[in-house]
Amino acid sequence: MIRINLLPDEYRKKHRTPLKFTLAIAGAVTVNALLITWWGWLAFGIEAELESEAAVPQTETDALKPQVTYHNSLDGERKRYASREQTLAQITASRISWTRKVDELIDVINSGGEGQRHFVWLDDLNVTQNFNARDGSAGSLKASGHSCSDNVAHVANFLGDVERAPFLSDSHPPAREDGTIST
Repeated sequence: MIRINLLPDEYRKKHRTPLKFTLAIAGAVTVNALLITWWGWLAFGIEAELESEAAVPQTETDALKPQVTYHNSLDGERKRYASREQTLAQITASRISWTRKVDELIDVINSGGEGQRHFVWLDDLNVTQNFNARDGSAGSLKASGHSCSDNVAHVANFLGDVERAPFLSDSHPPAREDGTIST
């Protein structure tokens, strides 16, 4: 049905939206805008912040992985070198320094006191290096010499000095001596 209002403008009823309805619509729009803003802030702001905070430990872990790998390789290398060093120390400990041994023997010979205690000359000195696992020997030293003294006690003094010398500290005792007296 068509309505025609023939009243002049000043007597006509105004067709405006009621104020209560306008306020209700404005309130609903405002609430919806606030809800959408709040959801957007939660969805994009806080979620992004949480994702960023969660990514920090992963980023730090990824940054530390090469350093950890390098540290582990250095630790393995240190263990290998420590093993090598231990092996070399064992080898060195099991060796006999024949230079030191001969030097100590020479010290024993020179400690004769110019013929007062003994007066010995070496004619021959043989050092043989061979490791024997059964008796733990690393070699042998054989010497032959002569005493330039008429006193047989000087030979006994020399042999006693050899047995007490540091020369024999890590060796087996000397074999039974044999000798001859000649003029």
